[in-house]
Amino acid sequence: MAQTAVKVYGWAVSPFVACALLCLEEAGVDYELVPMSREAGDHLRPDFLARNPFAQVPVLEDGDLTLFESRAIARHVLRKHKPELLVGDGSPEAAAMVDVWLEVEAHQHHPPTGAIMVQCILTPLLGGVRDQAVVDENVAKLKKVLVVYEARLSASRYLAGESLTLADLSHFPMTRYFMDTEYAALVEELPHVKAWWEELKARPAARRVTEIGVQAAERWAQERGTSVN
Repeated sequence: MAQTAVKVYGWAVSPFVACALLCLEEAGVDYELVPMSREAGDHLRPDFLARNPFAQVPVLEDGDLTLFESRAIARHVLRKHKPELLVGDGSPEAAAMVDVWLEVEAHQHHPPTGAIMVQCILTPLLGGVRDQAVVDENVAKLKKVLVVYEARLSASRYLAGESLTLADLSHFPMTRYFMDTEYAALVEELPHVKAWWEELKARPAARRVTEIGVQAAERWAQERGTSVN
């Protein structure tokens, strides 16, 4: 019997969906992206709520296993197909450093980066006016966070050591959007952070996920009669 294809449910413009896709691409896993529409309320339909009762994307189906929460999906995909991206050089100490920087991404880097992206990109696309006070507050927070990243990346090539891991990859989806804002200089003015980011975005998996997201954004804009530029 043929193995059930891996399926990812969600809208490709979501950085959370991109996180799942990035890990699948890095691991070389064949998958199907099942497109959904937030505006059409696809995430609120009973069949989707049966997959994720919290009505959030992405959802991954891997045979009989159904998972939600992008970070859990990322760990599952890599644990199954490319475990070295979870453990660095394989030592307990290296694996612990991966865990540390995954926590840093979740609690220190993601909140300000996400807030800036929402205010500078998403809110205007949806016809709203950004709250500059929110932007300013989170720019100040992110500046302090990136100083720590610069120090870390001046001592090691990657966040968890000398080999690429999920600790690095987890930053890609949100940072890709952040770098399209006028605050990209926060990254570009720090030489080690900039070099790390340039390497991340140049990876074939990252380029493929970017392409998928851009195509989805263009289709979404055409449907709305607007522009993503």
